[in-house]
Amino acid sequence: MRRLSWVSEFILLGFSSDPTTNRILFIAFLLLYLSSVLGNGLIVTLICLDMHLHTSMYFFLCILSLLDMGSVTTTMPQMLVHLLAQSQTISFAGCWLQMYMFGALGLTESIFFVVMAYDRYVAICYPPRYAVILSWGLCTWLSAGTWACGFFFFVIHTFFTMRLPYCGLACMDTNLIAMVDLVISVFMVVAPLSLIVASYIRIAQAILKIKSMQPRCKAFSICASHLTVVTFFYAPATYIYIRPNSRYSPEQDKQISLFYNVFTVLLNPVVYILRNKDIKRAFLKGPGVEGPVVDCPMLRDSIYNI
Repeated sequence: MRRLSWVSEFILLGFSSDPTTNRILFIAFLLLYLSSVLGNGLIVTLICLDMHLHTSMYFFLCILSLLDMGSVTTTMPQMLVHLLAQSQTISFAGCWLQMYMFGALGLTESIFFVVMAYDRYVAICYPPRYAVILSWGLCTWLSAGTWACGFFFFVIHTFFTMRLPYCGLACMDTNLIAMVDLVISVFMVVAPLSLIVASYIRIAQAILKIKSMQPRCKAFSICASHLTVVTFFYAPATYIYIRPNSRYSPEQDKQISLFYNVFTVLLNPVVYILRNKDIKRAFLKGPGVEGPVVDCPMLRDSIYNI
């Protein structure tokens, strides 16, 4: 058998070998990173401080923002360092830790979009029972369950990938890891997306039964932000994980991964802050603590502002 050596570090190719270009990219990516973290952090802060936003709907939005901040922080600081540093290497352990955290957070977010779709489904199809069905206990269990599933299932991918010996690239048969990737792809993309589509089909059927045009338009606007974010999340994810191997292109993957990791995370606070009157009110007037807190968004006018 041929003798195989185990690597201790990987070399990151980056976007360019030109120092001037890298400095320009550093400034651009730093601004994008800060905007993403500050935007999502603002949403989390406003939801935590404003008693009017202490509802199930905004609880899920807060969790989504935390996932986005964690995802972009997993990769962007490392990329920013390597854009200016002389050394372009990352340790073996550091590479796998980064891969695991990014994949686990991405898988968690993919599952969490199903939870948010279920929230919209219950709010529109069963408004009188919304607070009963989506109690705080259930919301907590749904959130904890998505985190547990995401981090557990990606351990499997990381375990099988780490067992491969490397000599430039993986030097052994990768059929098993390819099968694991396929299973995770189905679990990460196909299954959640199917559940989201099924939820919105039922939502659309319920909305079309509304005879008055104004309530119907308001009901459709409930789902607009969520559908926008879901589309920008699943479109690149579907291409990356479901495409055939014959269409693999490293350069194209860099561009798609950058959009998937940076611009999608930046899009979330832009969409939710601009379209949500409750978030804008909390930002402009400051968090309020007075007044009753209603746990059923369909009983509040603000649910129509999403």
